[in-house]
Amino acid sequence: MANFYTDNSDLKFHLSHPLMQKIIALKEQDFKDYGVYDYAPANVEDALDSYDKVLEILGEITADVLAVNAEGVDHDGPVCEGGRVTYAAGTAENQRALTQAGVYGMSLPREYGGLNMSMVPYVMSAEIIGRGDAGFANIWGLQDCAETIHEFASEEIKKEFLPRINAGETCSMDLTEPDAGSDLQAVMLKAQWSEEKGMWLLNGVKRFITNGDAQIKLVLARSEEGTRDGRGLSYFVHDQQWGGVTVRRIENKLGIKGSPTCELVFKNAPAKLVGDRKLGLIKYVMSLMNGARLGVGAQSVGISEAAYREAYKYAQERRQFGKAIIEFPAVYEMLGVMKAKLQASRAILYETSRFVDMYKAYGFVSESRKLSPEERAEYKKYSRLADMFTPVLKMMASEYCNQNAYDAIQVHGGSGFMKEYPVERLYRDARITTIYEGTSQLQVVAAIRYVTTGAYLAQIREYEKVEVRPEFQSLKDMLIGMTDEFEKACAVISEIHDNEYLDFHARRLVEMAAHIIMSYLLLIDSQRSDDFISSAKIYIAKSQAWNRERYEYIVNFRPEDLQSFR
Repeated sequence: MANFYTDNSDLKFHLSHPLMQKIIALKEQDFKDYGVYDYAPANVEDALDSYDKVLEILGEITADVLAVNAEGVDHDGPVCEGGRVTYAAGTAENQRALTQAGVYGMSLPREYGGLNMSMVPYVMSAEIIGRGDAGFANIWGLQDCAETIHEFASEEIKKEFLPRINAGETCSMDLTEPDAGSDLQAVMLKAQWSEEKGMWLLNGVKRFITNGDAQIKLVLARSEEGTRDGRGLSYFVHDQQWGGVTVRRIENKLGIKGSPTCELVFKNAPAKLVGDRKLGLIKYVMSLMNGARLGVGAQSVGISEAAYREAYKYAQERRQFGKAIIEFPAVYEMLGVMKAKLQASRAILYETSRFVDMYKAYGFVSESRKLSPEERAEYKKYSRLADMFTPVLKMMASEYCNQNAYDAIQVHGGSGFMKEYPVERLYRDARITTIYEGTSQLQVVAAIRYVTTGAYLAQIREYEKVEVRPEFQSLKDMLIGMTDEFEKACAVISEIHDNEYLDFHARRLVEMAAHIIMSYLLLIDSQRSDDFISSAKIYIAKSQAWNRERYEYIVNFRPEDLQSFR
């Protein structure tokens, strides 16, 4: 039987990262659940064994059910009748298989029926499922809503909803509207308190809502009359059983067709407030969006993995001019770069996940006891690193996902353009990853402040301190030279003192930082496993060329040249 976890040694490599020891100890809070729940671990090794076994179960279901159903789901898609959505038959089978396996609620506390695992194995599950069926990865990933409920909702709401999500009930986050896409401050769906019902009532329209007919919905709505910005928005939970929400239509999309993207109508839909009023966008949605961006990063890596494997397999089997096409330099170079981009994406995915794990674990520990000064410093450090790395991860993993899907078709030639091969579906599924949960352009907006404050440069210098074996010193020297160029490029921009000029070059600067960071991560991984040496060499060489192009463009560009683009 196939298994999308055990056939990928990179996953076990990242699961065994040295920081996982500390992450698990913090997550388990000295293993206080041992003896209380029969599935709670006694120590770190026990926890890692549980992670491994759950991921093996999930990897088998993904390979034998989700991946097998993917083409049929893409063809059939969900349907909308009478204001309700019915999943494609394959999607419903996927949901049943994962629910029956008991793998929902991986990261949530055991007291609510969860498995209390760290973010790293949960993110791995999203990558594995993204490889099997990118559309279903959205349905799976929306259990992120449970994280928001767990972090910010009242105990009453937690007890009401978390066990149901852990049992496989579906979720959605209802944010965007016809006139409020990326600009969520423009959300106008109205929330009014009803004394009669003792609940809030929601009225308005939401658009582009992933898995829009979900059983449990988190809704961003305007609770403060007379406001028009983010300070008037609050966050609510709605239960489908309460009624008041209907699906007007399902969008006809290019890809991820198994995931129903809906337009919703709210008519006096009852809801409960999550957290405090006025913090819906400012605090809760920002937290949820960061989690969603981590999820899209995982989905992107999963698609990249599928695309690379399909291209590699085809290149081995397809013969032209008397030999397999993988023997031609034009093809094996393409495959080598695809693998390097894949492994670089995965490296930053799990580096970011570890940062998230650390700060979240400290956050929950602080609820039961006071953090020591050293722990509080670590909490702040990892929180800052998670905020820094999330937009870079989301942008780079999704961009590389699209590039790898494109190149997978190219390796297939004309066959890749035909529906007989899965790469055309992967290509369509990949396209949304640079758009939803914040476009690549918006990720640059989120990341550029860490360029201008020197935060990325400081973290790069931290990676620079890592010792490498003598045979890798030349690669490290290349990275030190690239870092010096990045620092000079930043200085050139800062000397101009022009925000528009900075915005114009922002993506180039962020990408330069990303290339260096991802190169260092691959180089560091190469010190622990030879499996990353080839990708490290390829990626560093390519990154040096990519960064040199950006550097030359920046230093030779004059402020008056902006006029050419207007």
